[in-house]
Amino acid sequence: MTNYLAEARPFKALIFELDNVLYPQKDYLLQVYFLFAQFLEYTETYPRADELIRFSKKAYEAKGPEGLFSKMQQAFGIDSKYSENFDRLHLKAKLPLKLLLFDEMLALLKEAASEGKNIFIVTSGNPDMQLNKIKQVEWNGLEKHIQVYFCDEIRLKPQPDTLFKLMADNDLKPEDVVLFGRGDSDRQFAENSGIHFVQLDFN
Repeated sequence: MTNYLAEARPFKALIFELDNVLYPQKDYLLQVYFLFAQFLEYTETYPRADELIRFSKKAYEAKGPEGLFSKMQQAFGIDSKYSENFDRLHLKAKLPLKLLLFDEMLALLKEAASEGKNIFIVTSGNPDMQLNKIKQVEWNGLEKHIQVYFCDEIRLKPQPDTLFKLMADNDLKPEDVVLFGRGDSDRQFAENSGIHFVQLDFN
């Protein structure tokens, strides 16, 4: 496994995507599905919440979140009017459980904060939903060290505009910055702005 602390050491500023980089996205989505199932059982009495939760978890683990409401609708005959509730929960859900950081990222954030490094989250997706997630992460007191930029408010990845703005706002040069991420989009995002990229290799 990569020594992320060593990778970060030469840099003044660390940048992270949010989902599946700092915490497992499934921990948010499965709680949203749990809340939706509870709401639907309370409102309609059918389907039973435990059945819909099991179905949602299985469908998510098989194919991811895309089209999940349609799959639930086909399996249980859920009225289309509830798609609005389903979507709203994704944006504004108050989760039963806090979202926990990956152990590797918690250790890295603590070290970076203790060394006075700049820490940023630069995240894609609906800004309201991403902010809702951020508010429900257990940051262990680290939140006061973190600044957040939303790509959807500036320009979508992998276009580098958000990273250029971040560097301009904080008087940073590309050689001062490292981006920790996953996949080709994050890698291209870093390359397009001339900053160092570290591919995360834990599950």
